[in-house]
Amino acid sequence: MFDVPYWLWIAFVATVVVSLVVDLLAHRSAHVIGFKEAAAWSGLWVGLALVFGAVVFLVLGGTAGTEYTTAWLLEKSLSVDNLFVFALIFAYFKVPRAYQHRVLFFGVIGALVFRGVFLAAGVAVVSRFTAVLFVFAAILFYSVYKILKGEEESFDPGRSFAVRLLRKVVPVRDTYAGPKFFVKEAGKRVATPLLAVVAAIEAADLIFAVDSVPAVLAVSDDTFIVYTSNAFAILGLRALYFMLSGLLDRFHYLSKGLAIILGFIGVKLILQATHKMVSPSVPEIPSLVSLAVIVVVLAASVILSLRRAPDATTGGDAGGPEEEEALTPPRGRQQDSR
Repeated sequence: MFDVPYWLWIAFVATVVVSLVVDLLAHRSAHVIGFKEAAAWSGLWVGLALVFGAVVFLVLGGTAGTEYTTAWLLEKSLSVDNLFVFALIFAYFKVPRAYQHRVLFFGVIGALVFRGVFLAAGVAVVSRFTAVLFVFAAILFYSVYKILKGEEESFDPGRSFAVRLLRKVVPVRDTYAGPKFFVKEAGKRVATPLLAVVAAIEAADLIFAVDSVPAVLAVSDDTFIVYTSNAFAILGLRALYFMLSGLLDRFHYLSKGLAIILGFIGVKLILQATHKMVSPSVPEIPSLVSLAVIVVVLAASVILSLRRAPDATTGGDAGGPEEEEALTPPRGRQQDSR
């Protein structure tokens, strides 16, 4: 655990809150987000994450800075699967492109809250019961098995637990009412399908946390490091989606790259647990090695995918409805009610 000064926590919270407010104000009018706008915002989020990482380096030291960068890049790579599910959900509910950013904005806020709870609980459990690291490793190895086997699972956004629960709590009308989540009909407040879309996205993120939380806890057991790295990775998801929505189906080797990363992290967890519980002579994988492996594997997966699809272009507006309907989730880390 690192000795994190209170002002650094405050600086992090202030950065996130200000960033969300600026983002909300910049997109207060519903409009279709094109590639150039999405790329600019994506660059901004990545830059913000790297600047905060530099602050962590300067304040907490090189080890903390390396762990933060590794955890951020790991979560960034694993969360790419979320983009496929975003496209699936938007296509299922036929969400107008102009309203998709609003949905993802509230989806991100929910993800920040839920990830905070899960990561805090994970750190607390690991600090008390080191043996749970073996369980986390088993979860990651199971994910690797599903990816390599090419096992496909069905995902029906309309039948997800969150959506079904929402329909029991409040009536949901069949048609959209602009960017509104609620409208009044016959004197009663009813939800629009836009709220159901948010519920579906939140449910998908909860399922993704089954893999993401154990993976990031292999990098660091410090609450500050794991949460801030996850937060900055999640904040950039919306812009990344709009930037890559027209190219998602061309990352053919990404799932295999994620399998290698998850398998590596699983081995790292086993070595950590064995080092602590069995013998200090058992080596642990240094954070710099972890960072290098993630960078190399992720870069190789993207490069090989793009070389296989030489016709891929990034010009113009990304992601029309016809593109979204053609997308299918990558094999392996697909969503289902596990």
